[in-house]
Amino acid sequence: MTEAQPEKRVSWAELFFDLVFVFAITEVSELVHEHHSWFGVLRALTVFVPLYWTWVGASMQANLRDLGPIRYRLALFAVGLTGLFMALAVPAAYGERGLLFATSYWVGRLLLAGIAFAGRGRRSNPPFLIAAVVSGPLLVIGGALDGPARLALWAIAAVIDLAAPTLTRARLRALHFDAPHLTERFGLLVLIALGESVVAIGAPAAAEHELSAGVLGAVAAAFALSCGLWWVYFQYAQDAMRFSMATAQVQNDVARHVLSYAHLSFVGAIIAAAVGMREAVAHPGEHLNWAVTGLLYGGAALYLATFGYTRWQMFRLVSTTRLAAAGVVLALLPIAPFLPALAALVLLAAALAALNAIEHRRVRKAELAAAEQAG
Repeated sequence: MTEAQPEKRVSWAELFFDLVFVFAITEVSELVHEHHSWFGVLRALTVFVPLYWTWVGASMQANLRDLGPIRYRLALFAVGLTGLFMALAVPAAYGERGLLFATSYWVGRLLLAGIAFAGRGRRSNPPFLIAAVVSGPLLVIGGALDGPARLALWAIAAVIDLAAPTLTRARLRALHFDAPHLTERFGLLVLIALGESVVAIGAPAAAEHELSAGVLGAVAAAFALSCGLWWVYFQYAQDAMRFSMATAQVQNDVARHVLSYAHLSFVGAIIAAAVGMREAVAHPGEHLNWAVTGLLYGGAALYLATFGYTRWQMFRLVSTTRLAAAGVVLALLPIAPFLPALAALVLLAAALAALNAIEHRRVRKAELAAAEQAG
């Protein structure tokens, strides 16, 4: 009788690696803050995807490998350095730092490909090869160009990276992931993004010479909204993701849809909402413009709707409460610009609180019914 393998734990090296992406998410958030238009959001998303994909690649390799050997930890830190260079380049990625951003990404993907294909524990992982020989060079070529050509090539490279796991699905079927470790890693990324929302709430308030009742009220409402976003993910969804990953016949399908793809949406939605929170706290008595309202309410709606995607991918079930809540938030969006920013925050936070209260009541009712049947 064989002994059960001990559960893999997130290592200190991985947590240190994550600190780079705390800074990276802050820089992407600043980029969105400076350019609220749809075009500005597209530009920010295009630079966020390579950053995110670098984090995903490193987390996948940390899950598939034992980071005990020093060479792998050093390689992880080297990838972290490339991520730091990319984050430093974000503010001027479409200007004079384009080559720094692109070259850093390519070097990081080459390092990850080296980890993936090195040693006795190597596994067939075509997405790393595609990133090393296709999307990485495309980013570098784009970094050498100016204007729309750079954005176009970078967007193509981002699409190639995101499509690679789907295009090579047959080659990845045999991959075995440690479910608790990998789902915890992605949960930690959501926490990093929520941490950015806390920074976005606190920074404009801290810059005030005098903290008025309106500013303090906006801080409280924005923090309640951030807590609501946390609750939606960590109260029920995180455990469901872990269970789905552990019991899936093809783990890579869950890793691809529920973790890699859906968490790009989760983190992007939180960044958008955080930018909206920042503006609302900075000007609690004023009306938010349509662009900022779109980020605040649209980000929250996207966040909630993404749970509909994950629930369907995991269990082929419809997430009625969260999809309905996303619809309610979108219905409230046209009203929000006509309200003071503080009221817009309170309204959105109340919608999230109502969703969480309804779900708690439904789960509690189901638990009591199950207990009665068991008794």
